[in-house]
Amino acid sequence: MTSTQLATRERTLTLLGGEATDANLRRYLHGIPGVDAVGLEQRANGLGTRSIKTTSKAWAIDTIIRLIDLTTLEGSDTPGKVRSLVAKALTPDPGDPDCPRVAAVCVYGDMVPYAVEALGSAHAAGTDTGIKVAAVATAFPSGRASLTVKLADTTDAVAAGADEIDMVIDRGAFLSGRYGQVFDEIVAVREACRRSDGTFAHLKVILETGELNTYDNVRRASWLAILAGGDFIKTSTGKVSPAATLPTTLSMLEVVRDWYRLTGEKIGVKPAGGIRTSKDAIKHLVTVAETAGEDWLQPNLFRFGASSLLNDVLLQRQKLVTGHYSGADYVTID
Repeated sequence: MTSTQLATRERTLTLLGGEATDANLRRYLHGIPGVDAVGLEQRANGLGTRSIKTTSKAWAIDTIIRLIDLTTLEGSDTPGKVRSLVAKALTPDPGDPDCPRVAAVCVYGDMVPYAVEALGSAHAAGTDTGIKVAAVATAFPSGRASLTVKLADTTDAVAAGADEIDMVIDRGAFLSGRYGQVFDEIVAVREACRRSDGTFAHLKVILETGELNTYDNVRRASWLAILAGGDFIKTSTGKVSPAATLPTTLSMLEVVRDWYRLTGEKIGVKPAGGIRTSKDAIKHLVTVAETAGEDWLQPNLFRFGASSLLNDVLLQRQKLVTGHYSGADYVTID
C-alpha cells in the first residue's frame, strides 16, 4: 500500500472501530444523523434562486466550461465520434480563441486510446494541466458483473491511458445492506487504478442516486464511498432518471464538507446527467460555494458530467461577449 492508502485504511479502521465488516459499516452508517428532506429541499431551492451580477456571470460561464467532463457514452460510439468530441474539448468555440477548454473527456474504456491519441500533447497525463481522459468502468451503467470482470475493465482502461476511472457501485448490494461488499469492491477498484509507475488514476464513485430512493441512502452511500478511498463521489450514470438534482448534489456536498472538517481531506463531487443549461450549472456553482466552499470550484474537486451543457454555456458566453444582454446590474438565474 502507498502511504496515502495506509492513512486512509487507518482512518477508516479508527472511525469504524474495527474492520470494514457489514456490522461495523452498518453501525457507523446508520449512526449518521438522518436527512431533513424538507429542510434540504428548501435550502436547495433557496440557493437555486440566487441572482448574480453580470460581471460574475462572465466568470461563472468560464468556470463552468473548465469544470465540464465532456461526455459520449452511447453504444453507437465510434473512434470518429470520439475524435470529434476531443476536437470540441480542445476548441469549444472556434470563433473565440480566449474560450477556456473543458476539464476532461469521458468515454467508454475501449475508446480511451482514441481519446488519448486525439488529444496528443494536450493530454498532459499525470499533471494538473491539460485535458484529462476519464473512462467509465465496472460494467457501467448497471454494475452487474463479477468483480473479476469489473477489475479487468478498470485495469484495461488505466493501461490504455485513462487518467480517471468512473466506477459504479453495486446498488443491489447497497440496498440489501451488504455494505461490506460495496466497500470491498471500491477498495479493489481503487487498487486496479494503479499504473505501472506506481501512481494511481483518480477514482470517481458513481452512486446512481436515482436508484437509492432516499436522501438518507444518498448520504450513507456517499460516506461509504469516501471511507473506501474514492477521490470523487458522483451522482449518476446519466442513464437513470432522476439523475443529478440540486438537493441530491447539496446532500453530497454536505458530506464532503463534513469529511473535510473531520479529516482535513478534500473529496470531489461530480453531478452528472440532466444538467443541460447554464442556469442549472450556475445554481450548482452557488451551491458548491455556499456549502463546501469556493476552494471546491476547481477541476480537481468539482466536475459537471454532461454531453449537451457545453452548447448552452457557449451560447450564453457569446451573448455576453457580443453584448446582447441589456446591461442590467444583475442577471436572475431562477
